[in-house]
Amino acid sequence: MEISRVFNPVLVACIAFLAGAAVAKAQSTPIPSPSPPPRQALSDAWWTGPLLAPSAGTLPRGHVLVEPYVFDVGQYGEYNARGAQNPATHSNSYGSLTYIIYGLAKRVSLGVVPVFSYNTVAGAASSSGIRFGDLAVQAQYGIAHYHPGSWIPAIAINLGETFPTGRYDRLGNDPADGVGSGAGTTTVSLYTQTYFWTSNGRILRFRLNASQAFSGTASVTGVSVYGTPADFHGYAKPGNGFTLDVAQEYSITRSWVFAIDEVYHHSGNTQVVGTNGVTNSGQSIVYYLAPAVEYNWTPNVGIIAGVRVVPAGVNTSATLTPVMAINIVH
Repeated sequence: MEISRVFNPVLVACIAFLAGAAVAKAQSTPIPSPSPPPRQALSDAWWTGPLLAPSAGTLPRGHVLVEPYVFDVGQYGEYNARGAQNPATHSNSYGSLTYIIYGLAKRVSLGVVPVFSYNTVAGAASSSGIRFGDLAVQAQYGIAHYHPGSWIPAIAINLGETFPTGRYDRLGNDPADGVGSGAGTTTVSLYTQTYFWTSNGRILRFRLNASQAFSGTASVTGVSVYGTPADFHGYAKPGNGFTLDVAQEYSITRSWVFAIDEVYHHSGNTQVVGTNGVTNSGQSIVYYLAPAVEYNWTPNVGIIAGVRVVPAGVNTSATLTPVMAINIVH
């Protein structure tokens, strides 16, 4: 009995000592932190590009990019300066535009963008046929290229000129044949592009583009895209426009990419002057989105499909535009 009385405290003390030593050892041994996921290599990410934001890159000399788009601009009522809607103006503009870009020199690319359209309007005649719209040409100069590890993005300046080749006045009984503006437009743009790696190691490609468009004056006779009547003679001065586009592309796998454009656009007042006096459209400001999904078979061939969603606003019609394009670089 006396032995057990002595033994039990000693045994308890030994167990406590060993347990304390084990805890101390565990506390002194650092717990390894989980290794971060490996970063996706740039060569493992293939891109087509978002729906709206052009690339800040320029093509290597002698290479060609061809990117045809098809789309359907569904317009769901016009809104006047007081925000009142006219649902009878529902229309669809089916069209295509194709970027054809050639690498002229190390930092210089030249391009042309032909456009074709076919219009339908609720309660009125459709286009008498597929019409050739205004033709855009452009030149792009690469100021800086992106290099992994550098904070400097790819930067380019783009100068574009749109020629009024599309029909816009003297439309008679076929106003849906109006597919042009009648005015030349000069657009100056600054494009940037860089890359970020997300917490799971995947790449997020980021573009920030800003464009300013300056429009000329169009001589207008008769029925026109500016809403003038048959006996009208005068001119129209479209408002200048500013666009800011923030675009992201997330590389889900090497071939699959989710893309989205977030766009702010401001249009200045369009003034029409002639036999019926002076009319002003008023300025408009609109924010819209263009989500899309890309699939790339190779680094040089891919397809993109998405939709541009423009909400209604003052002097802005609500539009929903499904878009699909294929991108080929040779």
